[in-house]
Amino acid sequence: MKLLRVGTAGAERPALLDADGNLRDLSGVVPDIDGALLADDAAMARVRAAAEAGNLPVLDAAGVRIGAPVGRIGKVVCIGLNYHDHARETGAQPPAEPVVFLKAADTVVGPNDTVLVPRGSVRTDWEVELAVVIGRTARYLDSAQDGLAHVAGYTVAHDVSEREFQMDRGGTWDKGKNCETFNPLGPWLVTPDEVPDPQKLGLKLWVNGELKQDGSTAEQIFSVGEVVRYLSHFMTLYPGDVVNTGTPAGVAFGQPEPKPYLRPGDVVELEIDGLGRQRQELRGA
Repeated sequence: MKLLRVGTAGAERPALLDADGNLRDLSGVVPDIDGALLADDAAMARVRAAAEAGNLPVLDAAGVRIGAPVGRIGKVVCIGLNYHDHARETGAQPPAEPVVFLKAADTVVGPNDTVLVPRGSVRTDWEVELAVVIGRTARYLDSAQDGLAHVAGYTVAHDVSEREFQMDRGGTWDKGKNCETFNPLGPWLVTPDEVPDPQKLGLKLWVNGELKQDGSTAEQIFSVGEVVRYLSHFMTLYPGDVVNTGTPAGVAFGQPEPKPYLRPGDVVELEIDGLGRQRQELRGA
């Protein structure tokens, strides 16, 4: 299934995209798409039955805002330097263990919402990422296969980053990762039955129509399942938590000088095979 949330920010309603591309209203079946729903097998079965019946109300998609595909996110956990090609372009050695950092849940916005360039920023960068949404509480998992079994679905994330704040202002990466609007998410939460192998997904990102990133999750150093397993030994992952699994080569930071960092007025578009497409216009904060 392709689940999504539509409507004004803070008042989204649950919906799904059917096989014919029609937007269908789920608000008569479930109150929202969030961790509580994803952890409730009976509720998810009702959603699937309603989708298969084909009689859910059709919503007019024209002009409708798409929100993040999951509400009430507990935390956003991110993996840095998780692609061989990205590590090479930045001159970094592939890490022996996953590089972990956090983004605040309030950095999450819809897939087509405006992204704000922070005041004083001269090094705002782009990163297309495969994100997973957790569907079952994960603690001390034993295997990568077990990690995948705890995934409720997959979606597209834009891990917007400010490299000066991240690299040059002291402390951890968090300063460059937690600016307002720095995690567009969506459009859809795609259930695992429609993603048979998360290690065979193409990722692309364009800036002002120019292709900047063209990668594959096959390049990941730590697979999706291994990332979830690994994280479960350092923190408890709860239904509705989001994990951004890293970005492939092609970010501005990895390019020759002068590096083409983002500016107000730029347009970024990104997509992952089978998971949909995002588009953001940038403006000053």
